[in-house]
Amino acid sequence: MNDDEARERIASAAEELYYRKGYAAVGMDEIRSHAGVSLRRLYTLFASKDAVITEVLSRRHAAWESGLSERVSAADDDARSRLLAVFDYLDGWFRDPAFRGCAFINAFGELGGTQSHVAEIVQDHKASFQRYMTGLVRAAGGSELLAAQLSILAEGAQSTAAIGNDPAPALQARSAAEVLIAHAIGDLGPS
Repeated sequence: MNDDEARERIASAAEELYYRKGYAAVGMDEIRSHAGVSLRRLYTLFASKDAVITEVLSRRHAAWESGLSERVSAADDDARSRLLAVFDYLDGWFRDPAFRGCAFINAFGELGGTQSHVAEIVQDHKASFQRYMTGLVRAAGGSELLAAQLSILAEGAQSTAAIGNDPAPALQARSAAEVLIAHAIGDLGPS
């Protein structure tokens, strides 16, 4: 296998293991074994566990942005439907049997206090989501305050769904979002 294939196998193995077991619980040898590469090859492609974690979080960020934007783009053209599609995306994600919460919140909880670069990656990811929500809300004629409120609902739903092992918080947050949207910018049409 070439370096690109080995890198992909390592990153995929690490992503699955970290998400299922946690960042601290998974060592390089377990990643190597799961990926089917030698330890030497792993360290040639990723100089440290931190480099693997950074790669995994980068992949998770790209997957999150892609999945979310696809769901929002597939919604009706009205602004309300696009805003509520964020919560519909969460509902689908929370129903996945592999759902274990937000990989970024998990990383921050495990490593953010001791590894400042992980905290920065998580903060950048969350800021990116906030900017995305702000763009959607502005397109609907709403304020940055509404964008912050909707973002908080989405973030809270992620944590609550993971801790409770229950997808219901996505629809609960969606209902709350409907109220906030109606109050902040009026009835934008059917959901």
